[in-house]
Amino acid sequence: MLTKENNDLICRVGAGTPMGTAFRRFWLPALLSSELPAPDCDPRRVQLLGEDFVAFRDSDGEVGLLDEYCCHRSASLALGRVEQGGIRCIYHGWKFAVDGTVLETPNVADPAFKQRFKARAYPVREAGGLVWVYLGPAAQAPPFPRWPFFALSSSHLLPVYAVVNCNYVQVMEGLVDSSHLTVLHTAPLKTTGGSELDFAKKTAHMQFNAAARIEAEETEFGFHYVAMRPISDDPDAGVMARIAACVPPCFILNPNGDLFFALVPVSDTRTLFFHVWWDAEKKIGEEPLRSRQLEFVGLDQAALDAYGLSLATCDAPHAACRANNFLQDRPAQRRGHFTGLPSFTQEDAAVSMSAGPIRDRSKEILSVADVALPRLYRALMTCAKQAAEGRDPLGLHADTTNIVGVSGKLEPGAHWRTLAAQHKVIATAA
Repeated sequence: MLTKENNDLICRVGAGTPMGTAFRRFWLPALLSSELPAPDCDPRRVQLLGEDFVAFRDSDGEVGLLDEYCCHRSASLALGRVEQGGIRCIYHGWKFAVDGTVLETPNVADPAFKQRFKARAYPVREAGGLVWVYLGPAAQAPPFPRWPFFALSSSHLLPVYAVVNCNYVQVMEGLVDSSHLTVLHTAPLKTTGGSELDFAKKTAHMQFNAAARIEAEETEFGFHYVAMRPISDDPDAGVMARIAACVPPCFILNPNGDLFFALVPVSDTRTLFFHVWWDAEKKIGEEPLRSRQLEFVGLDQAALDAYGLSLATCDAPHAACRANNFLQDRPAQRRGHFTGLPSFTQEDAAVSMSAGPIRDRSKEILSVADVALPRLYRALMTCAKQAAEGRDPLGLHADTTNIVGVSGKLEPGAHWRTLAAQHKVIATAA
């Protein structure tokens, strides 16, 4: 369990908070590249870490991220016109380039006026189908990471996100909790047997054993944890080991080996839950594989909109929330559906949000199934405290090319760590 002080330490992400300071030291995904589909397309309002920004793609296809509010009189640049190399505020026509350079101030006759200042702009990179931004001090910007899917073309990538109305740690906890998969996802896991999707094949075995043996170890980049399940009743058949890697403050590599997560706070009580699947052989970013994958896990646009997990619907009256019992279908539950919720994504979102906007961890009772959670709390607290002290936070200089999520069969007597031998362990399994 955590004290209120330590819970606030890892959950609060506003400007000036320890965890907020830590997050601002990392390159973070802010939106999908596809949300700015063409040069001079409509700008997008972006909220991250309790702050408001505007993203736009200029006439040359370059993406910029500026403070949302015009530095003249604070009108929203999300209302602006993207044209002729910049974004123009509709209030007085001031126009800004992606780097904040002031291009025009049509209501000021002095041509030198615009050279005296710049709009506040942030470093932006595009990679892996995502727009990444660095929000911290310019002098402390780390090298841009090299996550394993960055080398693939858009045809071989499937990036998507859900908007979850609770603190990011609650969503993150579900990703380092293997035992819930067998229980919470009872209904969708039953459908994996007949599916040809790689995701279904890699998770089908989990429906048979909720009491996996869990171990976790601290590593140079954060921690990794394993869930081990017997392959059969024959003890000589070995076990299936699934290893997830967690890099503070918000990155996780799934044991399937082809799935990346980032939990990026919009605020203390709202999270962008990024997923990126990749496949060097299959064109999962194209139809029909794209839709099949998203529909199978409940991340297709129709499912997100129906449940209030998209930006367009997360504040809508129909969005899943406590008042409507998170849209649970009780008649379906009485007919045999375990949760009465549509799919993996909606089940995870419901239980995460049901604990409240920021979960009180002073009351939790952890078990042997929750071994990874104290590691997560410790990693996040370390990350926040180091940033608050002006040091580089845990995970900042992780070698992202050498971190894996992986699963595989272990023969009797083999150690699970051999599946991720490239991870440098600094504290052994607990």
